[in-house]
Amino acid sequence: MATLSLPGCDLYYEVEGDGVPVVLIHGLSLDTRMWDDQIPALRGIAQVIRYDARGFGRSTRSPDVAYTHAGDMWALLDHLGVDSAVVVGLSMGGRIAIQATGVHPQRVRALVLLDAVVDGVPWDPEAAAGMQAIGTAYRAGGLAAAKAAWLDHDFFAPARRNPRVAARLEEMVADYPGLAWTEKDPHGPHEPVLEVLPTLALPTTVVVGELDVPGFRDMAEVVAATVPGARKVVVPDVGHMVNMEAPEAVNEVLRGVIESV
Repeated sequence: MATLSLPGCDLYYEVEGDGVPVVLIHGLSLDTRMWDDQIPALRGIAQVIRYDARGFGRSTRSPDVAYTHAGDMWALLDHLGVDSAVVVGLSMGGRIAIQATGVHPQRVRALVLLDAVVDGVPWDPEAAAGMQAIGTAYRAGGLAAAKAAWLDHDFFAPARRNPRVAARLEEMVADYPGLAWTEKDPHGPHEPVLEVLPTLALPTTVVVGELDVPGFRDMAEVVAATVPGARKVVVPDVGHMVNMEAPEAVNEVLRGVIESV
């Protein structure tokens, strides 16, 4: 457990294990803890690097300092002396993983995208309405109301069936400072994800929960169809939080990717 000081940010990170470097990037409102079920399965074959993205978990964010999440990830790997890595991201973390790969594709050994956000692929109407409800809740009842509306979104519904997973999600969201909803993000420009995808000439695995909302399933299909040679894995009977809902299945995929690079 350590922090890396960057302009406008103290970036919290953890490193465990020995072997192929693997970076794990969390989803919106979450943090490094969402990967707890992956660490025991990977640290025997990998140097597992997980961190709280700027403004999430234990990482701070100045509202006045421009940055990119991709730049932060590469700054962390440079700090750790890691030349190349397998990059893994879920949801928002998947979008960051794609953006980071677009910046330095030669440094990415393989890419694993779990229910990744792909800007430019339309949301289904129900999911879009659920996201609008978060802003409505915030304006009416503040941050606590926004968090409640967020946890009530359909893409968390399958995870809520499992009390242990639901409790872990609630704990992380309770600790989230809510900056995505409360202040303007000084994130700098980046190449659109849809333009990056066809340029990726590296092993790419697309993982999606069978019960995720239609918008995320559509995004997974676009990535699988656009990245040359991409492999798609559908995990049955789980939703958006696929690595927490079905850790054994996701760990098997990750071990296979790590052992192949």
